[in-house]
Amino acid sequence: MFRSISQLCFLKSYPKLNIYSLLSIGKVLDKKTADTSNDVIFKYINEAGIIQLNKPEMLNVITFEINRRISSKVKEWEKDGKTKLVIIKNTGSKAFSVGGNIKILVQLVKTQNENILFQGLREMYELNYFIGTYKLPYIAFINGLTMGGGCGLSIHGPFRVATEKTIVAMPETAIGLFPDVGASHFLSRLPNNLGVFLGLTGHRLHGIDTVHAGLATHFIPTNRLEEVEQKLVDISNANYDSVKEILDKYCETIKSQSSFSLQEYLPLINQIFSIDTKNVETIFEELKSNGSQFASKQLSILQKMSPTSLKITLEQLKRGKKFDLKECLKMEYYIIQHRVKTYDFFEGVRAMVIDKDNKPQWQPSQLEDISNEEIANYFSKLSSDKELQL
Repeated sequence: MFRSISQLCFLKSYPKLNIYSLLSIGKVLDKKTADTSNDVIFKYINEAGIIQLNKPEMLNVITFEINRRISSKVKEWEKDGKTKLVIIKNTGSKAFSVGGNIKILVQLVKTQNENILFQGLREMYELNYFIGTYKLPYIAFINGLTMGGGCGLSIHGPFRVATEKTIVAMPETAIGLFPDVGASHFLSRLPNNLGVFLGLTGHRLHGIDTVHAGLATHFIPTNRLEEVEQKLVDISNANYDSVKEILDKYCETIKSQSSFSLQEYLPLINQIFSIDTKNVETIFEELKSNGSQFASKQLSILQKMSPTSLKITLEQLKRGKKFDLKECLKMEYYIIQHRVKTYDFFEGVRAMVIDKDNKPQWQPSQLEDISNEEIANYFSKLSSDKELQL
């Protein structure tokens, strides 16, 4: 059984976050995004489709409407028989995209609008899959902060260009969720078990680190992106090889592995965060016994995360390593439908996003109080109408 709470208990526990304040959050966001026509800009130049996330003041948060517009456009370009490639980028360099708006997720659950929520998530996962199987060269300029859904819009494509301003992270365990948007596929395939480390700790990778880790394919300074974009747009017959040739030409050479900030810790990460490790408790024990400053820091970070989320994340990565992208997204859609209704999700959002006291009171608070059966329930299949069809 999942540890969830009723709407009434939720409101009693968090008087500051009653149903009216939840609706107010929605109204404020509605006002800010009333005119969404420019939140994402589509350009078509020399038969190259360009998507520009254009809400920098909101860190290019991806609403369900923005997701639908992007999905519609990339499908149109793939089918039109003339579009040669697609570029997705962001206005400014503060954020590529921080993903979806967590407050809105809470609002939809607590106002009993789950159908709207799950339809929106379904469409988001469908777009992730479409990008991952796209027939045209798809190039993502991930220039700035990139989290959650922002990773879903970029990392599934064959070309991911990082800059000195890129920051990539999947911090979901800190708010009682788990890395989704296909993370069970791309994290589980990173070298040196980095995916397990990143998924559990939410560690942020900066700049060229994203290339070392395998999340980005190229590193190009911000001041050269415009030139690179023009070169791509000018390609007469675009294909994978011709796009790669241009990106390779402008990509800064990685002089040595020493430029990777995690290089000296890779043996520890590879051993302790092994995807084949028995369970999260084992990771905690090995970090404690290691005793190094790095290990102690990671242990301290993990102790702040939702214990249930940590267990879900490790299990999803174990399964994801054996699954293709379609199977991973289907699995994540099962999990998210269960997880957003639980106490930990509401508590994580309260502590980290709304009240910002950074002191979530997880239930249960200890790893040993979470049974294997409880974690297995999150992966249980739902009725056919609640399955992700890809």
